[in-house]
Formats: sequence, C-alpha cells, structure tokens
Amino acid sequence: MPSLTFVDTAAAPKAIGPYAQAVECRPARMLFLSGQLGLDPDTGGMVPGGVEAEARRALQNLDGVLTAGGMDRWNVARTTIFLVDLADFGVVNAVYAEFFGEHRPARATVQIAALPRGGRVEIDAIAVAD
Repeated sequence: MPSLTFVDTAAAPKAIGPYAQAVECRPARMLFLSGQLGLDPDTGGMVPGGVEAEARRALQNLDGVLTAGGMDRWNVARTTIFLVDLADFGVVNAVYAEFFGEHRPARATVQIAALPRGGRVEIDAIAVAD
C-alpha cells in the first residue's frame, strides 16, 4: 500500500483552502503538486504585473514546493495550466518554455471562469522520481 507524505514549505504561499501544497506517494516517489497562483509567499498577495508576472511567480512557487518535496523541475511529468482568458496562452506559454527549458512535461491548458484571489493563471504538476 502506498504511503502519503504531505509537503508544506514557506517557499510557496500557504494553501488558501483545505489542500496540501503537494502530496508525495511512495513507493512510487510521485509528488502531486497543488495548483499555484501568482501569489507572493511572503505577503500572500498577488504579484503585480499581469499574467506574465503571475505565471512566472506561479512557476517559482511550484519550484519551491518541488524542492521541499526533494525534487526539481526535471522530475515534472505532467502539468495543467488554468487560464481565465485563453488569449493569454502565448504569454504564459513563453514563460513556461523559459522555465522548463529543454524539459517537456506532458501538459493540458484549459480556460476557466475564475481563479481565487483574482488570479489569471494557475499551474499544477505531477512529479516522479526514482
């Protein structure tokens, strides 16, 4: 039976609902990361600068949770990007490509009606390690 470990770090904003920042599943060493918004972990507020800044901060937040879970972006197998406006796809895609570099996780991108705290982008991930 797999064992679950809940990951919590100050390198990303505290969960704003009843969920963990990430859940590691052993023995498979899978880490399921909750969606991250463009929230500043120090202030809890949305970063200024629009969707590009929010996407950059959301990915930095994912990076912090990955590190806390003993992994990094090279362990990410799949992501989901949630956008309030699909017209922002190109901007977010460019930030995402910069963040992951040559690494290419599987991904889905969907448009949704709204996000918490007025966010414009949220990104979640599933990471796998040996």
